[in-house]
Order: sequence, then C-alpha cells, then structure tokens
Amino acid sequence: MFDNLSDRLEAAFKVLQGNHKITELNIADSVKQIRRALVEADVSFKIAKQFTNDVKVKALGSGVLTAVKPGQAMVKIVRDEMAELMGGQAEGLNLTGKPAVILMAGLQGSGKTTHSAKLANYLKNKNTKKPLLVACDVYRPAAINQLNVLGEKLGIEVFSEDDNQDPVSIARNAIAHAKSNGHNVVIVDTAGRLAVDEEMMAEIGNIHRAVAPSETLFVVDSMTGQDAVNTAKAFNEVLNFDGVILTKLDGDTRGGAALTIKSVVNKPIKFIGTGEKMDALDVFHPDRMADRILGMGDVVSLVERAQEQFDEQEARKMSKKIATDSFGFDDFMNQIQQIKKMGNMKDLMGMIPGMGKAMKDIDIDDDAFKHIEAMINSMTLEERQQPGIINGSRRKRIAMGSGLTVQDVNNLLKQFSDMHKMMKMTQSGKGPRGMMNMMRGMR
Repeated sequence: MFDNLSDRLEAAFKVLQGNHKITELNIADSVKQIRRALVEADVSFKIAKQFTNDVKVKALGSGVLTAVKPGQAMVKIVRDEMAELMGGQAEGLNLTGKPAVILMAGLQGSGKTTHSAKLANYLKNKNTKKPLLVACDVYRPAAINQLNVLGEKLGIEVFSEDDNQDPVSIARNAIAHAKSNGHNVVIVDTAGRLAVDEEMMAEIGNIHRAVAPSETLFVVDSMTGQDAVNTAKAFNEVLNFDGVILTKLDGDTRGGAALTIKSVVNKPIKFIGTGEKMDALDVFHPDRMADRILGMGDVVSLVERAQEQFDEQEARKMSKKIATDSFGFDDFMNQIQQIKKMGNMKDLMGMIPGMGKAMKDIDIDDDAFKHIEAMINSMTLEERQQPGIINGSRRKRIAMGSGLTVQDVNNLLKQFSDMHKMMKMTQSGKGPRGMMNMMRGMR
C-alpha cells in the first residue's frame, strides 16, 4: 500500500540533497513535488495545498541544526504533519453500556459484513468480550448467510430472524437477547446500497435512534479514493458517526482516503482491514502509518504482533532446548507456525525499516514456508530431533519425499545450523562480539 506515494515523496526529499540548509528557494521545488504526489494519491488539491503550506512554514521556521541535513529535517516535518492529518493518535472504541452496542454502516461492497465479523473476533480475542453479531440486512439473504457462516467459523453467536423484515425490531430483539444471554457487546450489521440513497439513510437513521449505539462505525473501501471521503461525508451528516473502518488497505490503493478522511469529516479512522483473514484487522495508528509511508517501517506494530504469539513459558522452553543442544526441527516448525499467525509475510517485512521499498516488487505469499514445511514433514522423528544424523542418503530421501532437490535440503540444514549458532551466541552472553566472530568464520 502507498508504494507510489512513498516513491514520489522520496524523490521530493532528494531535491534538498547537497544543500546545507533549508531556504525559501531550495524548498519550493520539494514542496511542489510533495503536493503533486499527494494529488496523485487522490488527495484533494485543497487539502494537499494546505498540507504543503503547513510543511513549508514549519520547514522555514524550524531553525534546522547544522548537524541535521535538510532532507532529513524535511522528512521529519512531513512525517509529523502527515500523522496529524490522519488524526494524530490512535482512537479506541467506546464500549460503555450493558451491553455496548456498535452500529456498522456503509455502502454495499465496502466489506461491512466481513468487518462486523472481524471486529467481533477482535473484541473476543483481544478484549475478552462476548460479542453478539446481529444480521439486519433484510434485503440481501446472502449477507445473513455470510454472517452466519463467519460467526460459526469464529465461534461467535449470530442473531437473525428469518420471518422478520423490520431491521429496527430485529436490532431491538437482539439487544434483549444479548442481555438475557450474557453478551456484553452487540455488533449490528446493517443493509447497504450501491450508492447513497434517501431510503437507506432513513432506515439506518431509524435503527440508530432505536438502539442508541455507544459506537457507530462507518465502513468504507479505501480503493474508492475520494469517493470514499465523499460517501463518509454523506453518512456523517445523517448518523454523526464516531469513527471509520477503512477496508482493503492491502490492495492497490493510492491512499487518499486514509490521508484525508479525518480532515473532511473530523472523525478518526479507528481500524484498518489489511487482508482477507479474520484476524486481518488492526487498530489504526496515524504516526505508525506515516512512518510506513515514508519508508521508516513500523517496528512497534511488529513487536506487538510478536508478543501476541510468543508467550513467556514457550520462550523459556526454547531457551532451555537451545542451552542443552536439543533444539530440533519440530521446534523450528513450531516457530514457523507462530510467525505465520502474525499475518501476511510481505506486510510483516514492510514493518522492518528500509525493507518496504526492497520488498516492493517481490511477491511473498502466505505459502512462503511451504517448501520448508514439506522437507521437515519428510524427516523421520529421529531426524527432526537430531538433525546431525542427516547424512547424504537421508538427504536424498527427504528431497524425494518433499518433491524438492538435495540442494534445497542442504540449504535448509545450513540455515538451521546458522540460526542455531546465532541463537546460542545470543544466549551465551557473548552477544554481538561472538556473533561477529561467527560471521567472520562463515565467509
């Protein structure tokens, strides 16, 4: 996401290379390129112009230190302004009420039903809530069926009434059901249309008044660019919603909606959809997104995802196995499974500073570890526990069993050996010096 914008901004900063300080003269071309990059990213000209004016004022008035290169200073200013444009800081959900009611609104095709289920899954797993999903799209039977399928998959109850065509009474009945069955969050999935129309707005307005939600979220497809912003404005006039869920941010999006929706409707983006899987829903952090757009990565989010998957008890077990030289391929496979749970591999790599641009034209799918898993699964229990016994004939058998080559098996064994050495060096207290010596010996 935002690849083209990132490239254009990088080119704009390069204009300042070789200058010792920022001046009115040398900043003009850089600012012009930044404005053009934003407009091409589907940011309205008015907002792009105001943004670059603010950047220019801060750049010329910043009193840049001589130790800081003008290009670096400009990156910092643009990063801070961009984070502010997108909302400044993450905004949480208001879950007051017994039960708390979350009303989901948006056009048909925006991902509203899917993200209702994703949000329920998020609240269940990360906030230890007991959510109830409510199917109020009475015009599209497929939406009710879709919600039921997703709810069953996630282990989350779905409330629907096949013989009731009144979404207002369905929502009311769902809240009564939630109170009787211990649900502390109710997520109401409403009907959408292909475009904003009077009938849809009247209906969702009636539901809103009937259930008095603690949180109203507008779900919008980021791929629609400025149309997304205009639709948000129309919905906000009727609902005065509390926040936005921006979907399909993993697609080929120019980024205009993410950058400007906050400034147009003055409502924060609270969540972003980053993939098709049910756990591909992230809290939106404007500062972290600004870092990623400017190629700085997002180490904080990467660490947070890792912490969610790796518990202390498991880490102690691994530490003990490394210390006693009993870390085998079964343990390695377990680590791979944990990494896969963290999310899309290309997205994870993009969180590492400097890697976003390097990964731009490289396609890494969710089967990135498939060949490694195939080779490990072709090993005997003894081989997985004692990799040192894998000789030439065993390598041939493993290669045949996995449908790969002996060279592939050799590469895996070398990677495993190198990784094991580095893990042991880190644990032994030799630290960076020990690892440096090891790397010298590997040349």
